[in-house]
Formats: sequence, structure tokens, C-alpha cells
Amino acid sequence: MRALLGIDVIGTLITALCCFTPVLVMILGIVGLSALTGYLDYVLLSALGAFILLTLYALWHRKSRTLPPHPRKPIP
Repeated sequence: MRALLGIDVIGTLITALCCFTPVLVMILGIVGLSALTGYLDYVLLSALGAFILLTLYALWHRKSRTLPPHPRKPIP
């Protein structure tokens, strides 16, 4: 589970960096694929949402594994 959380955080940071700065636009311009910049919003915002949801899931799963089990009520 630790690996999933690490991958999610790294993916979220990279996607956020590409969403909020023109890093990806410059890279696509250098490579010669600047015509694809019009579609970046659809791809990057979806990827950012997916990575954020995966990160929240990994944190929730990690927290639920560290909680002690619920005590059982004795049967009368």
C-alpha cells in the first residue's frame, strides 16, 4: 500500500505541474506536437482528478488498516 501511495503522490504532483505551468506546452512545442495543446485540458484535468482520487483512496485504505478492530459484543 505504501507503493500505491507513493505512485499516487508523484503522479498528482507531475500532473499538477503540467496543469498549472506551461511545462508540457513547451515540451510539446520542442518535440513538434504543439497542435495537441488544445486537448491538454481534457487529458490533464481528468488525470489530475484520477490521481487525487487514487491518493485519497490509498490514504483511506492505509488509515483503515491501522485502526484497531471493533470490539465484539458478547452474546447473552
